[in-house]
Amino acid sequence: MKDEEINKESPAASIDGEVVEWTEAAEKALIRKIDWRLIPFVSLLYLLSFLDRVNIGQAKLDNLEKDLGLVGNQYNIALVVFFVGYVVTEVPSNIVLKWLRPSRWIPLLLLLWSITMTFMGFVTNFQTLVVARFFLGITESGLFPGIGFFLTMWYKRRESNFRISIFFSAATLSGAFGGLLAYGLSQMDGLGGKAGWAWIFIIEGLITFVVACIAPFVMEDFPEQSKYLTPEEQKFVVQRLKADQGASGEAPFAWSHVWAAVCDWRVYVLMLIYIGVAVPFYSLSLFTPTIISELGHWTRAQSNLLSTPPFFLGFFVTIGSALYSDRIGNRGYFNVFWMTIVVIGYAILLGVNPKEYPGVAYFALFLCVAGASPCISNTITWCGNNLGPVYKRAVGMGMMYSAGNSGGIVSSLVYIKTDAPTFKRGHGVGLAFALMSVVLSLFLTLYYQRVNATRDDKFGPAPTDLGHTLSPEKQAERNKLYGLEGMSEDEIIALGDRHPSFRYMP
Repeated sequence: MKDEEINKESPAASIDGEVVEWTEAAEKALIRKIDWRLIPFVSLLYLLSFLDRVNIGQAKLDNLEKDLGLVGNQYNIALVVFFVGYVVTEVPSNIVLKWLRPSRWIPLLLLLWSITMTFMGFVTNFQTLVVARFFLGITESGLFPGIGFFLTMWYKRRESNFRISIFFSAATLSGAFGGLLAYGLSQMDGLGGKAGWAWIFIIEGLITFVVACIAPFVMEDFPEQSKYLTPEEQKFVVQRLKADQGASGEAPFAWSHVWAAVCDWRVYVLMLIYIGVAVPFYSLSLFTPTIISELGHWTRAQSNLLSTPPFFLGFFVTIGSALYSDRIGNRGYFNVFWMTIVVIGYAILLGVNPKEYPGVAYFALFLCVAGASPCISNTITWCGNNLGPVYKRAVGMGMMYSAGNSGGIVSSLVYIKTDAPTFKRGHGVGLAFALMSVVLSLFLTLYYQRVNATRDDKFGPAPTDLGHTLSPEKQAERNKLYGLEGMSEDEIIALGDRHPSFRYMP
């Protein structure tokens, strides 16, 4: 049987035998409605998350170390403990998110980390700072992996990178906006007997607390649970995803799906790719003000302000890259290109004396930030696009996040005060991780392309219709074509991305 007979795309949604016809214009209008409902708010949440995570870099320039009596590498230890708390809870958090629903789980996390952030303004020594940073890591850990997974449950694969990139771009904006905000808040130095760095923590924590209070009323759930969509719209969103994701879509929870993620070697390759991107990005987010302060005789305020432009560039590069990536349906080659830019940037930083050529070193920071920024969201989307069924995707993405964010531990330790002004150790580590990401991204892209070509040769083009709307005879014929005769429906669903009809996003 030729799959062309069952390969017609139709804007029809079908559930329980009911077929709902949608025009292309109506579908686009629905996606715009979903975009405005989801993306601005989740982007705001991540902006607050990243702002609260990296504001310690600005606080450092405002006498945090001196006031708390930090010596040696104690500041770096305070950075590390955040990521220790962060990485241990990401996988279970994604499972809880699917079980408890986003409108409950995400606001709870938001509330807890806002309280922790606010009380960081009252720490008095190294010990209390470390405890606060550890609990900040635990309470923030579920947001980024949770929202990344959440968005893959709303959008088709060739729509998702742009949306996830807008969400992630809040991090690059926080790098830009954070310097400006920290400069303003530091002017409150002495007010109420608190230092300027303490007010950075307190005010930013209180802003997050206000958002946490409204989050339960604004945060959406998964499409089939949405109160914002009509029943007809819910059905259409669910079915267009089934048509796009096929066997990698929705399925009941089973521990075998968790185990499938743990045993999939491609998940581990994605984990290494992600940590290869995350180490440079976190290093730059945490230490760009410090690096810039060594390029000349800059004041603390000037260093914070000069850290803003590279992250503005990173924001625009991320959005533009995501649009083109979705348009051509490719992820891997974008990682290869942009991380090569990062390698070049670090090579320049290693090759010049920043005191003699501060302009060249500052330009290299632009290359590093702009190159690493689009690859975070691109790698997240790449992972989500290629894992199924849904709980395998949740666990696999959680594993990738845990590995990548453990890169924050590395990032926190490689920029040492005694290495100033060249910071060769930090730059060298960033270059090595970026190069690893380039090589593995190229390998995985070529692998996915080969698997897709093999499946096309053996089974023909992947069908785009909804499998469960076929007649029993046609479904049986398709199962015979794929060699799935004798398998139960649950066993077929459990194949996920290993199903012969699935095609990977290279």
